[in-house]
Amino acid sequence: MKKYHAAMNRIYLLVIVVAIFTGCQKNSNTSPSSANSQVDGRVDSVLALMTLEEKIGQLTLFTSDYDVTGPTIRENYKDDIKAGKVGAIFNAFGADYTRKLQEIAVKETRLHIPLLFGYDVIHGHRTIFPIPLGESCSWDLNVMQQSARIAAEEASAEGLHWTFAPMCDIARDPRWGRMAEGAGEDTYLGSRIAEARVKGFQGEGIGALNSVLACVKHFAAYGAVQAGRDYHTTDMSDRVLREVYLPPYKAAIDAGAATVMTSFNELDGIPATGNKYLMTDILRKEWNFTGFVVTDYTSIMELLPHGIAEDTASAAALALEAGVDMDMQAGFYNDALEKLVKEGKLKEGLIDEAVRRILRKKFELGLFDDPYRYSNVEREKSTVMKKEFLDAARDGARKSIVLLKNEKQVLPLSKSIKRIAVIGPLADARREMIGSWSAAGDWTKAVTLLEGIKAAVTPSTQVLYARGCNINDDTTTYFSQAIQTAKQADVVVLAVGEAALMTGEAASRTALDLPGVQQKLVEEIQKTGKPVVVVLSNGRPLTINWINDNIPAIVETWFLGTQAGHAIADVLFGDYNPSGKLTVTFPRSVGQVPIYYSMKNTGRPMDANNKYTSKYLDESNEPLYPFGYGLSYTTFTYGDISLSSPQITQQDELKVSCKVTNTGKRAGEEVVQLYIHDLVGSVTRPVKELKNFQKIMLQPGESKEITFTLTQHDLSFYRKDMSFGVEPGKFEVYIGGDSRDLKKGIFILQ
Repeated sequence: MKKYHAAMNRIYLLVIVVAIFTGCQKNSNTSPSSANSQVDGRVDSVLALMTLEEKIGQLTLFTSDYDVTGPTIRENYKDDIKAGKVGAIFNAFGADYTRKLQEIAVKETRLHIPLLFGYDVIHGHRTIFPIPLGESCSWDLNVMQQSARIAAEEASAEGLHWTFAPMCDIARDPRWGRMAEGAGEDTYLGSRIAEARVKGFQGEGIGALNSVLACVKHFAAYGAVQAGRDYHTTDMSDRVLREVYLPPYKAAIDAGAATVMTSFNELDGIPATGNKYLMTDILRKEWNFTGFVVTDYTSIMELLPHGIAEDTASAAALALEAGVDMDMQAGFYNDALEKLVKEGKLKEGLIDEAVRRILRKKFELGLFDDPYRYSNVEREKSTVMKKEFLDAARDGARKSIVLLKNEKQVLPLSKSIKRIAVIGPLADARREMIGSWSAAGDWTKAVTLLEGIKAAVTPSTQVLYARGCNINDDTTTYFSQAIQTAKQADVVVLAVGEAALMTGEAASRTALDLPGVQQKLVEEIQKTGKPVVVVLSNGRPLTINWINDNIPAIVETWFLGTQAGHAIADVLFGDYNPSGKLTVTFPRSVGQVPIYYSMKNTGRPMDANNKYTSKYLDESNEPLYPFGYGLSYTTFTYGDISLSSPQITQQDELKVSCKVTNTGKRAGEEVVQLYIHDLVGSVTRPVKELKNFQKIMLQPGESKEITFTLTQHDLSFYRKDMSFGVEPGKFEVYIGGDSRDLKKGIFILQ
């Protein structure tokens, strides 16, 4: 019997070697369909050798103990790898470390199937770029694609195959801390950004050594959790889901994203991780997604407190039958699926299909050909934090800065100013500069605002510094020193905002004011009578009404990453003319939330002279700063809109043009934005919808005729019967520099 088993093992190994290496020789004449067929054949050959337990292992993702980013850890995960019970590992990076873990899978398991390594590469890996919300304010798709590309180069050089990004959740409630990880409130812009980031991560294609698998998250509608409370319930109509929230995920899928992550929230009473309507009906059947779906951290386990499953087995079955391929960290697939199959309660074919999708990505990555191809120490050393990466991070950071106010042209500052005071808890806060979800970023290498200013000014300039207060407590001990420092200076740069970990996951807030005693500090510094520039570092819109009313210059910098200090200094001293525009509305108070530019009208639109209209007793309906808003050190004027025709048919394209002129004394970039309003429909339509934009550079006095093309798709929506298409009628079309100050034209769709 022992001889028989030994012989069978040799046969198994021979067959899998053939399966693994068949087709390794690449032929430049091989068509994509032929290449896919070869991969599928190899996948099926391996699958045929696997036991049920080994198949289930491929559906299991555990964290390593190296850099944990969640609430639990499985201490014996290395034993699980040896036993073939793990198909992927996350929170493990570094060429040497990933190689060691890969060797366990390749050398110590029966079938030698390599591991897949994933990690939260959200806004940079080692070189940290602005948080995604901040970077979206650049409105520069090339910048965003490049930052993802650089992140992929660094991550792949450290042995990673897979990033849990981009986050494609539309977010309109700044109480939700994870707003920091996304692209803001708008569906069209969010879709374009999702597409750019996927292209950046995946580069020339899956299997290129400097690329990683993208993961579209969090599917779906996580950004609409009730009350902005993380992990909470989402409840909306199918119309709103499809019209507002789904398009960015779809754009990422269409761009080729390899994987999708489920969201923590429920939708229509079904948690996303057990939601067949989302994972199978929409994702696979409607959108033809062929990659694999992974849960978020322990979210199969969380089906129990959701009240949708009563035990481990029912939770595991619900997730797999919904279309979820990989179980992150819960271990429920490992614990329950084999028994369910043997009891006839679950079809093994469902497991086979999930395994196929995962193995296919491993083959496409080339891991069966060379399991260690991403774990190259020499490439790691020559790639991470290269000078050109740091230069790109600085450029992306300054393009993400939004100038909110500049009364009497306080900015830009002179580099030869005699004395400048840099005050505030964010002035020299190195750890905070790289923001939340900076994962592998080395905060000790980040440049602070104080350092950036010192590096920018002339040797004759005296830079004074005072902490002022802490970020989030009631200590006023440092106030007196800060006030005295301000009195000695010619101008004060006052750095206030949030701590990095006050944003991101599990960082919901009920108040959007400056935390701690920072507001009191701002007021005390303002009393000195010195010119004050407030520099904000934050991961969400804040309610800064007093600052807007009383401080002459306000600069929104978000969390800008490794090169934050230099980038902010570039803007403060005019080496770069700010061009950022808000991608999320700033409310005046939390009571206005959710507030966003594309709201619908009511049957009683706001009328200040009529009590019985839609308005507040104690607050304006208007935001503090609207979507698309952002100032420059120059000024831009917009001419009247011209249309290629006042009437079009459904088959026609409409050309919409407007002349934009730089009327100031500096060269500057402007984000020219196009909006439409469908005046009458079978269902109500938003008062404005962004449909296109162009970012242009104009020299002083220069004009450009900007032309946009509107197509049938741009005018389409989910009609009364839920079909997607257009309806004849009158449309308003707008062009301007933000969603509030716009030029208007009118056309009719026949």
